[in-house]
Amino acid sequence: MDWLGLLVSYLYIGLVIVAAKIFEKKGKEISRKFIHIMLGNWWIIAMFCFSNVWFAIIGPASFVIINYISYKKGIIKVMERDEQDGIGTVYYALSLLILAIITFGIYKNPVMGLIPTLVMAYGDGFAAVFGKLIKSKKYKLGDTKKSFAGSLTMFIISTVLIGGYLMFTHSDIFWQTAHWPLVSALMAFAITAVEAISGKGTDNITVPLGTLAMLILIG
Repeated sequence: MDWLGLLVSYLYIGLVIVAAKIFEKKGKEISRKFIHIMLGNWWIIAMFCFSNVWFAIIGPASFVIINYISYKKGIIKVMERDEQDGIGTVYYALSLLILAIITFGIYKNPVMGLIPTLVMAYGDGFAAVFGKLIKSKKYKLGDTKKSFAGSLTMFIISTVLIGGYLMFTHSDIFWQTAHWPLVSALMAFAITAVEAISGKGTDNITVPLGTLAMLILIG
């Protein structure tokens, strides 16, 4: 099953990159965000297909290298900005690698890595999309400039994802005492703040790992 999972993983990633060419006609940033969002679904494949941590890390590890070469040489142009602004694509693969090591290897609970991955993929991805589509005021924290529409999108998606996870894994505590909505909102607010201050693609590291750290802390 592990070998099949590896094959499915590379096929899925390849299909996402090819499909992104369709969105490239609507703008390079749209195609990049399509890849950013859709690649997060890889974790679902990983959860069902990999039982061995070494197989789970092969894909992310290989794309740390592939994405860095693409960043330098512009090989996979559909996922690179015309004007480079940090190695966000490398951080993306690196965060998946670290998540796989921690959840498949150390904790032996791959489900723990699902929400951090989806928060990075869907929360951060759609935050950028709606931040451009919806006109709203901008604000600046440190060297990064964000929009209120984008940050609100990040907060809402993160709250829903984290809340769903807490309901599923902590129903005895959070559902019966109605604490899970408050806890998920507070966690989402924290991770939205982390995303807002993370510049040059580093949010692809800080958002998923920050989310995982909070999930570990609450048990």
